[in-house]
Amino acid sequence: MSAFKTLDDLGDVTGKVALVRVDLNLPMQDAVVTDDTRIRAAAPTVLELAEKGAKVLLLAHFGRPKGERVSTQSLSMVVGAVEKVLGKEVMFVPEIAGDVVKQAVGILRAGDIAILENTRFWKGEEKNDPELVKAIAANADFYVNDAFSAAHRAHATTEGLAHVLPAYAGRSMQAELEALDKALGKPEKPVAAVVGGAKVSSKLDVLKHLVTQVDHLIIGGGMANTFLAAKGVDVGKSLCEHDLTGTANEILDTADTAGCTVHLPYEVVVSKEFAANPPSLRACNVHEVAADEMILDVGPLAVEALSDVLKTCRTLVWNGPLGAFETVPFDAATVALAKTAAALTREGSLVSVAGGGDTVAALNHAGVAGDFSYISTAGGAFLEWMEGKELPGVAALSV
Repeated sequence: MSAFKTLDDLGDVTGKVALVRVDLNLPMQDAVVTDDTRIRAAAPTVLELAEKGAKVLLLAHFGRPKGERVSTQSLSMVVGAVEKVLGKEVMFVPEIAGDVVKQAVGILRAGDIAILENTRFWKGEEKNDPELVKAIAANADFYVNDAFSAAHRAHATTEGLAHVLPAYAGRSMQAELEALDKALGKPEKPVAAVVGGAKVSSKLDVLKHLVTQVDHLIIGGGMANTFLAAKGVDVGKSLCEHDLTGTANEILDTADTAGCTVHLPYEVVVSKEFAANPPSLRACNVHEVAADEMILDVGPLAVEALSDVLKTCRTLVWNGPLGAFETVPFDAATVALAKTAAALTREGSLVSVAGGGDTVAALNHAGVAGDFSYISTAGGAFLEWMEGKELPGVAALSV
């Protein structure tokens, strides 16, 4: 990962105007914000700049208005929630460029904060239009990107602005990049990756890249069934992408050549129906799955063996659950392995980085989210990073 400037590189910013790209794409119900995690992630950067005396203009998108003004997707709706987290009054500006923003900047005092309108109301945002970039930049002195979750998009406010204004990574972006560098950039070896989830098809590029980067690849979830089928195991009624068994075998061959050990469950938890605590529940060897049974989790003996693998590793990257964790008892393997990873992290023998929506939910469910070294709440950007792709929003901050 190349070097980038952070807020530590800023000189005196008193009275200067900071354009700060944050993620305010918040879940709403009945016009009320239901989860303020993303506001809390941006708060340290916003408050630090305000305390240093900058005039802080927040840039963010909300939903997919496709270049039209849609009243239900105006960022005016999140101002109250942002004020609550920041503990400060926040001005709302219904534009992102031009005279209205210029006037707002004139009204703001050093240390004040404003939210500009949804950047996606302008067609030029998603097209990364240089004219829009110039117009937004005209009212500011420098740019801070604190939205890693939008860093895989080359949009005007995520990538374009970094080329026309002095550009810095915010605290949340900095923490994310430093954690990711520890996990796959310059990790302490041996490195393990846990990849779960329903379908191989959604994580093909991740798996292809990881087998060349890590020492141990632990595959769980529905995608493990596709790999088991590729090895000739009869997986019964299990969720399985039989058309991808050839691809699964190619990934296993690549792993072999790269010296990466792939761990597939040799013991599984099966049931005849997918329901909570079904009567037909049992654990068995993968070769004993009946034609009318489906694999819904990794078995307890296999989880113990995977825990032993983690004990030999120094770094762990985790994306996706091992079983159908939303339904008990098929959360058991995910919870057990997550607890092992958390314990190893607490004693300082493992650096653990996890990311992706289901993963965060699973680790919260296991009660160990706070013990992992770092948890990324970015979905698409985290996956693209795991695929080894360069993220435009990050590349633009490189010095």
